[in-house]
Amino acid sequence: MDRKKQNILSALGGALVGILNGMLGAGGGMLVVPMLKKLGLEQTKSHATAVAVIFPLSILSTAAYLLLGRFELNQAAVYLLPGAAGALFGALLLSKIPAPWLRKIFACFMIWAGIRMVIK
Repeated sequence: MDRKKQNILSALGGALVGILNGMLGAGGGMLVVPMLKKLGLEQTKSHATAVAVIFPLSILSTAAYLLLGRFELNQAAVYLLPGAAGALFGALLLSKIPAPWLRKIFACFMIWAGIRMVIK
């Protein structure tokens, strides 16, 4: 694929990820990882880069939700410290998980999330 077409597809994918992140809370990560792998990044780097993409998008979504009065920050505060600890642990663990296992774990979470969404 030529570079121009790749840039256009990447921009469209990024826009779709932003829309999903804004609508679903963080569902964009499920698109970013396969997109990055398609662009040639290895499994571990795809997951790490996905976090770097989703983080600023999540901040923007949070700001929009706060400005629109969709939630109060104290409702999320209880999750921030444990979430930060879990994120740090996950980032450290990422380099220790072989890529084939990482793919399987990611797929299981995607399937689980899909089933939960259909059932609830």
